[in-house]
Amino acid sequence: ILQVVEMIFIMMYLKEKGIDIKEYDSRIDYRWKEIIKEHPTADQVYTQIKAEYPNISLGTVYRNLALLVELGEITKISTGNGPDRYDCNTEQHSHFICTQCHNIIDVEGEIVKEITNKIAENFDGKITGQRTTFYGTCKECIRKENEKK
Repeated sequence: ILQVVEMIFIMMYLKEKGIDIKEYDSRIDYRWKEIIKEHPTADQVYTQIKAEYPNISLGTVYRNLALLVELGEITKISTGNGPDRYDCNTEQHSHFICTQCHNIIDVEGEIVKEITNKIAENFDGKITGQRTTFYGTCKECIRKENEKK
């Protein structure tokens, strides 16, 4: 998470200096998009960066995350009952949210694309994207439940 936060602050610095993030993106994209597969909360980001930048406030982290969402550099995922999460992967993909631990797992596969294409064939408008979220119990929570038995 700390690497992601460092990238966030690099991007904020670039924005403050008037450097177009999209132009600079080619230099950082290879790190930015592959750094994590997890989906941290703002509090997790804050906790990690506080060790490196002790004077940072939680509000600053929230504002920077909101700006990155607005710029389309990250996405915000609402989990329903749990805190919002952030995703560095802005490519089209689906999510699985565990209803017990609120963990988010990326779901990728051709079937979701096929369903989207099928819906687009029968839709009178133009579909430019989709967000699909699956809910259930993750394998770690199932394992923990089985251990209790």
